[in-house]
Amino acid sequence: MEDCLFCKIIAGDIPSNKVYEDDMVYAFYDIEPQAPEHILIIPKKHFDSILSVAGKDFEYVDRMIEAAQKLAKEKGFEKDGFRLVFNTGKDGGQTVQHLHMHLLGGRSLQWPPG
Repeated sequence: MEDCLFCKIIAGDIPSNKVYEDDMVYAFYDIEPQAPEHILIIPKKHFDSILSVAGKDFEYVDRMIEAAQKLAKEKGFEKDGFRLVFNTGKDGGQTVQHLHMHLLGGRSLQWPPG
């Protein structure tokens, strides 16, 4: 989508601090981190939210989770743990209307989250 912030990041029109990329997903550091390590993992295909994904397109969600596993291992989170979050809609805290998953780690994360 032309006006989508994350689509512009994927296209290289807006700079990001990329940590991972493959043919289906792109991952970069969040500019307002909520943990010592806060990475956003996004599909290269635009979906407004997790509610927009259907059928075969769930392969994008699978690939996002695979990227999170790889990054968590690279960052050393597998011992102490980490959190994966999909925010959906206004009440869910979604601020960019492009499906994205937060990978948070590097400290003890409290529950409930907020």
